[in-house]
Amino acid sequence: MERFKRNILLFSREEFMSEQAIEKEVYYLNGILAVADTPRQFCQANELVNRNSITRRPRKILKEAGHFQLRPFRFIINKN
Repeated sequence: MERFKRNILLFSREEFMSEQAIEKEVYYLNGILAVADTPRQFCQANELVNRNSITRRPRKILKEAGHFQLRPFRFIINKN
């Protein structure tokens, strides 16, 4: 599995965990997050709002999300 660079804060009920157990937990969490962090999932969970319209087209959402800063009067809104 590809290794991702992300900061993960791991809380555990077990007082003492070995370094190997922690690495294993982080590995499994990265696997779960890799499935949830796809462009397809991002587009299903968000929509692009322009001052005149709302679009759910993945191509437009990804294009707008690729900008460092959104253009004026454009908002990416989570559907939840």
